[in-house]
Amino acid sequence: MHGGSLKEDQLREAWTIGRHHVSGIWFSAPGSKHYESRCFKNRPHSFANVSITGKACALHCEHCNAGLLQTMLPAETPEKLCDTVDRLIEKGCRGILVSGGADSRGIVPLDGFTRAIEYARKHGLKVLVHTGLLHRDTAMNLKDCGVNQVLMDIIGSEKTIRDVYHLDRKPDDYLLSMLICREAELDFAPHIVIGLHFGQILGEYEALRMIQEAQPETLVMVVLRPTAETGMCGVSPPDLASVEEVFLAARVWNPDTFLSLGCARPAGVYKRQVEKLAIDCGFNGIAFPSDEAIDYACNRGLNPVFTEQCCSMAGIGYA
Repeated sequence: MHGGSLKEDQLREAWTIGRHHVSGIWFSAPGSKHYESRCFKNRPHSFANVSITGKACALHCEHCNAGLLQTMLPAETPEKLCDTVDRLIEKGCRGILVSGGADSRGIVPLDGFTRAIEYARKHGLKVLVHTGLLHRDTAMNLKDCGVNQVLMDIIGSEKTIRDVYHLDRKPDDYLLSMLICREAELDFAPHIVIGLHFGQILGEYEALRMIQEAQPETLVMVVLRPTAETGMCGVSPPDLASVEEVFLAARVWNPDTFLSLGCARPAGVYKRQVEKLAIDCGFNGIAFPSDEAIDYACNRGLNPVFTEQCCSMAGIGYA
């Protein structure tokens, strides 16, 4: 996979960039999911995912079909969100992701929840918010209530937006959402799903170009994990050579950005191979790493740092 002098040169460049940014490597294991390796065990409830729409999503995207919402804590009203915050704090929670299903415009309906988010911040929780597409008014409200970070998927193909997300939107709408975050002085962490178009590489490089223009502090890469009861059940994830090419572009095009491998990727041997690729390509963080990835990073001379915060917050003063 690494054959050829050009690829070796690209890998050396990516490795050098990654190590200039952060000398070690951050391993994230948020308490929203149990994690135990030879080196680290997270605590339940140290971090939690909350859905303000419960299990409902208007889009029923082909890769998810609202499946991600099923494991989140439901809090469909601001009052329920405040109650959830209270219960989580009693259990030792340190941070939450406020998410939910999108409406028919691709927007998570956050506007009525800003006071509840402010309540969580005032009670000591770090708060990440998954917004979907973002309007200026919402961005300013999120800034005013003290949100720590905004998360959003960035899609670089109009065909993928239409065929996978079932939205009548364009890639420029996603670029605008990032620029609105920057204008509002919100820390934001764009996510790219490699292979989002039914396992094909289609809009990933355009998404990277837009992210390069927006200049976020953090970029999170994940890999399509085909799941049951979705339109992509039975689809093959992208081949590892294609994933490596996207990883290299992500690193080289964004040399000053903290680069993480996020939670989502296929399990088994594929997962372990992707994690090694991320290390070779100069990534600064990995969520829920395998023992093999931890060993590989250490063997390459990287000092591991473990955190129970989301991978998008690692290494930037929050962990």
